[in-house]
Amino acid sequence: MGRKLDPTRKEKRGPGRKARKQRGAEVELARFLPPEPESGRKKLSSHGRKRAAKRRLGAGSAPAGRKPLGGGRESVAGQTAHGQSGISDGNSKQLALVKAKKILSKGNNVELSSDGEVEEAIWEMEEEEEDGSSEDMVDDYGASSSGEEELLPIERAALKQKSDRGGLSEDDSEEEEEEEAVEEASRQKMGQKEEETDLQLNLDVDEPFKLPTNEQIEREDILFISEPPDLHIIHQRIKGNMEVLQDFAVKREEGRTRQEYLALLRRDMAAYYSYSDFLLMKLMDIFPLPELINFLEANEVPRPVTIRTNTLKTRRRDLAQALINRGVNLDPLGKWSKTGLVIYDSSVPIGATPEYLAGHYMLQGASSLLPVMALAPQENEHILDMCCAPGGKTSYIAQLMKNTGMILANDSNAERLRSVVGNLHRLGVTNAVVSNCDGRQFPKVLGGFDRVLLDAPCSGTGVISKDPAVKTNKDEKDILRCAHLQKELILSAIDSVNAASETGGYIVYCTCSIMVEENEWVVDYALKKRNVRLVATGLDFGKEGFTRFKDRRFHPSLKSTRRFYPHTHNMDGFFIAKFKKFSNAIPQAQKEAAALSTVPDTVTEPQPKKKKLEGSKIDQEQKPPQPALKKRRSLQAQRRPLK
Repeated sequence: MGRKLDPTRKEKRGPGRKARKQRGAEVELARFLPPEPESGRKKLSSHGRKRAAKRRLGAGSAPAGRKPLGGGRESVAGQTAHGQSGISDGNSKQLALVKAKKILSKGNNVELSSDGEVEEAIWEMEEEEEDGSSEDMVDDYGASSSGEEELLPIERAALKQKSDRGGLSEDDSEEEEEEEAVEEASRQKMGQKEEETDLQLNLDVDEPFKLPTNEQIEREDILFISEPPDLHIIHQRIKGNMEVLQDFAVKREEGRTRQEYLALLRRDMAAYYSYSDFLLMKLMDIFPLPELINFLEANEVPRPVTIRTNTLKTRRRDLAQALINRGVNLDPLGKWSKTGLVIYDSSVPIGATPEYLAGHYMLQGASSLLPVMALAPQENEHILDMCCAPGGKTSYIAQLMKNTGMILANDSNAERLRSVVGNLHRLGVTNAVVSNCDGRQFPKVLGGFDRVLLDAPCSGTGVISKDPAVKTNKDEKDILRCAHLQKELILSAIDSVNAASETGGYIVYCTCSIMVEENEWVVDYALKKRNVRLVATGLDFGKEGFTRFKDRRFHPSLKSTRRFYPHTHNMDGFFIAKFKKFSNAIPQAQKEAAALSTVPDTVTEPQPKKKKLEGSKIDQEQKPPQPALKKRRSLQAQRRPLK
C-alpha cells in the first residue's frame, strides 16, 4: 500500500505557497544582494580567519604604539606574503616618506604630533588597497570584508529561493536524494505492513463462520462469571452468524440446524446489548434479523430533545428566534408538525429559560404529539384524557381547542397529578378539570364525551433509550398484566363516548410499547366487544399494524393502525389506533335480549313431568307450619319488648 516513487525520477521542488506570493520582493532585493561567489576562490579555515582578523587589527593599532612601518620584521608587507589583502611595500615606502617630511617640518617630534596623521594615512591606504584588490577576506562569521552590509533574513530567503530556482548544489542534491531514499524505504515497509494486515483481514473475513462447540460455550460461561466478556469477539460472532442466517442454505455447517444458530445469536445479543432472554425472543418474533440489529443499536442512542410551542401564548417563529438569541441551536421538527422544534445543542438549560417559565413551550417527545394529532379535537367539545400525567397531551388538546369547551384530565395516581396542575397553570390552560379516579370505573362517574384519549400504561418497551432497566426487568407476567389492564381501560373509554355526538364519537388508543400483546391484541379485543370500527389516524407516516402474528389472526382493519420505531422514525416506539363508535348499545346485552325473546317461541307446551315437579314445589311451600315452629315463634313474640 502507499505511493511507490522512483528516486531516479525526482522532480525539482518549486517555491512554496508563501514564496510564490512574494515574487515582487526578488526585484527589490536584487540591488542589495551580494554578487555570487566565484568558483575559484579559496576559503580560509577558522584559524586562518582569526589570524587575518588579528593582522587587520594590528595594522590599525600599530602607528600609535609601535615603530615606524618603513622596515622591520613585522611590517605590513609581511601580510601580502600570505595572499591576503593588506598594505604593499610601495605603500609602506610612501608612508615612510610622509613621516620623514612631517618629522623634518615639526622638529623631529615623532611620538606626539605624527600619530593622528600617520593613522589616517594608514587607513586611507587600506581602503584603497581593499578597493583595488581582487581577493576578499572572510571573517569569523562567514561574511566578506567588503563594505557591503550584512544580509537581512528576508534577503537570505530571497537568495535561497533564487538558488533553488537556478538549481541545487551537488551537496544539497545528494543530501536530498539520501533523505528521499530513506523515506521511500520507510514507505515501502509501511506498504508491506498494510498489505499484510489487509491480507490478514481478508483471510479473517473469508473464513466461514463456525458454531462453537458446547465445551467452548461452557468455558465462556465460566469465564463470564470471573471476567467481563470480550465484546469485540461477540460482535464479530454476531456479524458472522447474521451472514449465515441470511443465506442459510449455502453457508450453514453440515449437521447444524437453524435453531442452533438462532440460539447462539440470541445468547450473544443478550451478552452484547444486556437484554433478557425473554425480551430478545419477543423482539426476534416482531422484527426481521437485520432490522432487529438496527432497533437494538437505536436503543443505545438517546432520542433528540424536542419541544412543543404553546400557541396560546406565542408563535413558533417568535419562540425560535428568542431561543436562537439565547444560544440554542434548533430546527423545525418536521413537515408533519406545525408546533414542534428539535434542539441540537444549547448554551443554556432548556428547562429553565425565561421562555419556559413563562409557558411559551413544553418539553415533549415527538411521539407524544402524534396521538393528539390523531384525535383532532374540535372547539367547544367535551374531551376526556383518561391517563393524563404529566399533562403534555392535555395542554396540547387545550391548545388545539383554543381554551374552549371542557377537558377532563384524569389520572389514578395523585402524586403525578401535581405535575399536571403545575404544567396547566404555567401554560395558561383554563378549560381543564383535573380528577383523580380509576379509569376502569369512569363510565359510572361521568360519560357522554365527544372524544376520549387513552394513553394506556404499558411495559415501556418503546422507550428503552430513556429507561434501560426495561431490558431486564420485564417478563411474561408483566406483559400479560399490562394487557389485561389495557383491555379493561379501553372498554371503559369506549363506554364513556357518546356515539350520537355531532362532531365526535372517536377514541384514540396509544401505548409506548411495541409488544403485540399490548397493541393489536387489545384493539382486536375491543372490536369484538363493542360497536366500534377502526378509522384512519390521519398520520402520513408510520408502519402499518399487524394483521397476523405467529399463530394469531387479527381483524383486517388493523392495517389502519400505525407503529413508530426509533430506528426508522428517530422517535420513541409508539402504537396508535383510532376508533369510531357507531352505537351506544353493548353487543353482549343485545345477544342476551335476543336469547330471552326467542325462549317463549321455542317452548310451546310444558312437559307433564315438569308440571308435577312444579306442583310438588308449590304444595311444599303452601303446607302449614309444624307445631314446633309455632311454639318457637310464640316464645320469640313474648320475649320482644312492647313498644
